[in-house]
Amino acid sequence: MNEREHIVNKLGRGLVACGVIVGVVAIGWILIGKGKAKPPSFLTATIERGTIIQSVATTGTLTAVTTVQVGSQVSGIIATLHADFNDHVTAGQILAALDPTPFEAAVNQNRAQLQRVKIAAVDAQAKLRRQQALYEARLISADQLDSAKALFDQNTAQVTELEAALERGETNLKYSVIRSPIDGVVVSRNYDIGQTVAASFQAPTLFTIAEDLKRMQLTCDVDEADIGQISVGQPVRFSVDSFPEREFLGQVSQIRLAPKTANNVVTYPVIVAVDNRELALLPGMTAEVRVQVALAENALRVPSSALRFRPELLGLQQLTPRRGAGSGANGGTAGNASRPGGFVGSGGRPGS
Repeated sequence: MNEREHIVNKLGRGLVACGVIVGVVAIGWILIGKGKAKPPSFLTATIERGTIIQSVATTGTLTAVTTVQVGSQVSGIIATLHADFNDHVTAGQILAALDPTPFEAAVNQNRAQLQRVKIAAVDAQAKLRRQQALYEARLISADQLDSAKALFDQNTAQVTELEAALERGETNLKYSVIRSPIDGVVVSRNYDIGQTVAASFQAPTLFTIAEDLKRMQLTCDVDEADIGQISVGQPVRFSVDSFPEREFLGQVSQIRLAPKTANNVVTYPVIVAVDNRELALLPGMTAEVRVQVALAENALRVPSSALRFRPELLGLQQLTPRRGAGSGANGGTAGNASRPGGFVGSGGRPGS
């Protein structure tokens, strides 16, 4: 072996030895690092006094307190429209009018027929009087007198019948003008000028009018598991997508007893009265609702997250520093947890 090969072998053995040393050091560092316990980390929060609210969450739909569907009692063609969407109307105001021509013709016809029958009735009455006189003078038979009476009664009945027909025709003529039954706002209009309204079987809806949008109601479906906590008069807070940062107020006004069942889930309708003086809320809006069912004021509270972890020792753990140790724990009992924090029943102090 020459001198060059000897030098190369010595360098190879040196590199191998260095690699072994580096590996041993790395393994030792890893083992020592794993064996060393990391100090525990804690998320802390201050116990404070405040208000705790327990609520039942649900969704609901806003509607007007009173909504009237205005229809037509008679069939015809719409000739004029006097109201449109969002118009404010008063009771008795004309909303639309059908073509009055056929109704006026029917009234005129009934009036003419009534006049003719009245003339015939007067003539029959005069004949009856003459026949009565002749019968008393024994100049005619009783059959002739009875015939005169029957003719008079027949004409009198026709007068009554045609008077009713005339009244019906005048009523239909009045119905051809559609008027608002209440003060309110036109929410919908379903017909245009020239369309035919067919009222053969049921009155078609021409307009929908909401009485007063300054007072609205929120209809919520509350689960049967929560309905026992709901009572009339409870305060309600809700929000709508149109105003996500704003919170509106209401009050439970009615709990309806008729259940609703969908997919084996039973709910009960709860009506919430809403003050909408600013007219910010509109019919049909969907609301996220929270019904307040319990309230604790000036109570010790902690964040709800502090009560979500349940170790063997249930309740609140108060951490206090000790000499020569990381931290200690004093036990305390915790009450109902509800937003914005959990209720501390005992064992806790404000600021700890």
